[in-house]
Amino acid sequence: MKILVDGDSCPRRIRDIIVRTAQKQKLETVFVANRPLDLPESPDIRLIPVSTEKGAADIYICANAGHEDLVITRDIPLARKLLEQEVTVINDRGTVFSMENIKERLSERNYMYELRTAGLVPRSKAGFGDRETRAFAAAFQKSLHSLISLRNGGIMDP
Repeated sequence: MKILVDGDSCPRRIRDIIVRTAQKQKLETVFVANRPLDLPESPDIRLIPVSTEKGAADIYICANAGHEDLVITRDIPLARKLLEQEVTVINDRGTVFSMENIKERLSERNYMYELRTAGLVPRSKAGFGDRETRAFAAAFQKSLHSLISLRNGGIMDP
């Protein structure tokens, strides 16, 4: 089991939660980004640098994520591809993606993109604060516990 993080758009406070948890639980954690990230020296945490070419991080994550892994991304098309691979996916605001909600999310994303490109809706300036951080932390812990339980044959670690 490993955690893969789409690192380019991951907020610092979310990255900190992921790093603390990875170090505490000794979980392999891979940040994939096309820029340097401030990550601690740790045997459990590594950065995979990818090119700035569009989709480079997505390609790496899709090729390296398995059904026992957890991926953190806000990229909805990437989340859909991963769900099709039976990978657990959450975003940095605590949304746990599923086959039931991903089609709606993708449709909403595409519709808003069309409105923005037509100049009908300004770019979203949705804030990221304590509420979003708490929602992420709760979804992250719940997803990790589920995956650890599955890995251990349904028995939760203490």
